[in-house]
Amino acid sequence: MPPTPPSSPHDAGARPAPTRRPTAADGVLVVDKPAGWTSHDVVARVRRLAATRKVGHAGTLDPMATGVLVLGVGRATRLLTYVTGADKDYRATVRLGVDTTTDDAEGEVLRQVDAAGVVRADLDAQVAALTGDILQAPSAVSAIKVDGQRAYARVRAGEDVALAARPVRVARFEVLDVRPVQADGMAVLDVDVEVTCSSGTYVRALARDLGAALGVGGHLTALRRTRVGGFDLRQARTLEELGATPEDEAITVLSPAAAARAVLPVRELDEAEARALSYGQGVEAADEPAGPVAAVGPGEVLVAVVERRGPRLRPAVVFAPAS
Repeated sequence: MPPTPPSSPHDAGARPAPTRRPTAADGVLVVDKPAGWTSHDVVARVRRLAATRKVGHAGTLDPMATGVLVLGVGRATRLLTYVTGADKDYRATVRLGVDTTTDDAEGEVLRQVDAAGVVRADLDAQVAALTGDILQAPSAVSAIKVDGQRAYARVRAGEDVALAARPVRVARFEVLDVRPVQADGMAVLDVDVEVTCSSGTYVRALARDLGAALGVGGHLTALRRTRVGGFDLRQARTLEELGATPEDEAITVLSPAAAARAVLPVRELDEAEARALSYGQGVEAADEPAGPVAAVGPGEVLVAVVERRGPRLRPAVVFAPAS
């Protein structure tokens, strides 16, 4: 008896092969991170949605925080180093009267005192003192590495970690509202604020230091990042919106050139200059700054990120190599 031939996809009852989502183009994606998700959780989800492992993020948001998380897809991950250093905007709520182990609502309460005696004039004075160029000690549970290990991992292992203060810039620290509330039978104050700050500034450390300066302690109960460089909530999409993309379509991203324009000054190239940079050669500088510059060629193609060296612009990263 001859063997039964293998079934064909055309046989009755055969199931069609599942559709694989097309791989997303190289570019940048601005996600409105939900509460409870780590930044790595968002990257893992976008890897599936973008159908590529090559996804990274610029600037971690704590699980409690929501808002703008900038992701790079494909070759655009090389742009993320320029996004990470951009200044940022936040909306936050500081609770005065309670200290926690993490300087935010996810930590254990260390101390709780009556904050009813805090007056607005003193609050405004201490907010002003934390505005401008300041020295800030990051939270002990930050992701900063200490002898090769994340500070938060050392804290969780039972170590006492004290991180050195570092210079940061708080360009704006504005009080929007002050609300007296009760927490475990104690009078505390919830202070809604907006902050514009340099990369490396910890808003929960601002909450901690504000409470310490007022003598009542403080921690962060809510945090929403509203802007990173030229990226803000107007461009951000939720994971639900991205997941609603039809399975036979690639998710859409900002082109590398559009993303670079959001964070860097731009040098417009002619065809000869674009060709030279694509080969790793330099081009004549004009009035570009000394720092990184996005070199954009005809057709709105990001050819390279360049830096000024003497009279010429030299490629630091080439995004459109000669083929």
